[in-house]
Amino acid sequence: MDRTLTAFSGDYWIATGDEDEVRAALRAMGDDAQNILLFDDRTGRQVDIDLQVDAVPRGRGRPKMGVQAREITLLPRHWDWLAAQPRGASATLHQLVEDAVKASADKPSPRAAMDAAYHFLTAMAGDRAGYEAAIRALYARDRAAFEAAAEGWPGAIRAHGLALAEPAFSA
Repeated sequence: MDRTLTAFSGDYWIATGDEDEVRAALRAMGDDAQNILLFDDRTGRQVDIDLQVDAVPRGRGRPKMGVQAREITLLPRHWDWLAAQPRGASATLHQLVEDAVKASADKPSPRAAMDAAYHFLTAMAGDRAGYEAAIRALYARDRAAFEAAAEGWPGAIRAHGLALAEPAFSA
């Protein structure tokens, strides 16, 4: 699953999309693309992307797929089970991980949503009136109190914080 990024310039929303879409939007802004804060929508944390380079050189593996070789440790019975699979250990592990990713993507974790909203709001609204009350309401899963606390914030910040928190409020 590709990550979704959201870019802000001060109080204003600039773009939301995958990394290539956001990079294109920021490049189109030219010199106006300064003081941009970029957030990973899954985690709410600030991220950086390279606006100058399209392709990142990769190490060994299958570079077009982004495959990376890493070590995993399993019990002998797990290795035995993997060895008995008709598609082989690697393909079976890939399928198990993909299935788990899809299952978790369909059901966003309320806790992950709260944490993502918290990280975003700390960066964008941490010094604004109502921030502490909004965070208390967020972790109490009290949408009405959250909205009331965020009432005076710029619309784009309030809307994005609420969007990130939505799985927590609807759970």
